[in-house]
Amino acid sequence: MFFPSVWLLSRWPVLAAAWLGVAMPLLAAPAGPTLHFDGDGGTAAGSPLSEFMYFVPLISPEKVFLSTNTGNTQCARVLSCRCRTNGTAFHANCEFAFDGKGLERNVFDHAFVIGRRQSELRAGKTLAHQLAAISVQGGGVGSIEVEGVFTNHQPVVMEMRIHFNGRGHPSPVFVDLQDLVLRHGAVCYENATVARVNTLTFRQQADPPKMEVTLASVKRKDAGNGAWSNFVAEMKGAAANLLLPPLTITLDGHQAMLDFGLALAMHRPVFTFPFASRLTNGPALAL
Repeated sequence: MFFPSVWLLSRWPVLAAAWLGVAMPLLAAPAGPTLHFDGDGGTAAGSPLSEFMYFVPLISPEKVFLSTNTGNTQCARVLSCRCRTNGTAFHANCEFAFDGKGLERNVFDHAFVIGRRQSELRAGKTLAHQLAAISVQGGGVGSIEVEGVFTNHQPVVMEMRIHFNGRGHPSPVFVDLQDLVLRHGAVCYENATVARVNTLTFRQQADPPKMEVTLASVKRKDAGNGAWSNFVAEMKGAAANLLLPPLTITLDGHQAMLDFGLALAMHRPVFTFPFASRLTNGPALAL
């Protein structure tokens, strides 16, 4: 007679080993930070700014070095989120705030783009306006807009826009851009500029995935901070928005941003970013 319980006991070491061999990698799979929202779509307590901005190393195909200043108190809070729907489409508008003092800076390693476009560099071509860093200086207020449709009764995000210049406040988000060129056999960085970012846009049907960037101002990194310098920077920013092409980003980072927008629009209590394997801690910043 066959006794299942006896058979299972006799096979338990083998079954347990097989189960653990499958389950342990799943349990040990790394994940990014988890953002917690309250019932209104906001966060009562702020999260570290690096957790809210975790999408930066996610969207980058290059290694990213994250640095903050000593004593940094920057944090992010989702203040509110409202979603409207007509049954076939939906639109959400969520407001957030960056509080605290300090500087967070994500610096990009250009080894990937240099290797991928080496033939162009050797042919004497300049790789213009390469993204060198994304920084958040101090605090500010912004909003996230989410546009979507219902497909087979399931919500699908078609577009997500992050605005950093809310309530009339200037954006605290800046990007460093620079040209890469080959000089005497070595890669050189030239024409360093800094641009204030107003909006980042992610679209569902982008192939390959892209991030559109709307700028408030652009000026040389060594330029002053006077009224005339800032006026010229704003004019350059308006012109740059007509010329700056969308930036190619990673597929997993692109999807993470659409999923983030969906979690907010659907008033889900939490959202966990996927793990950013290209993220590395950088040196402390001096203010």
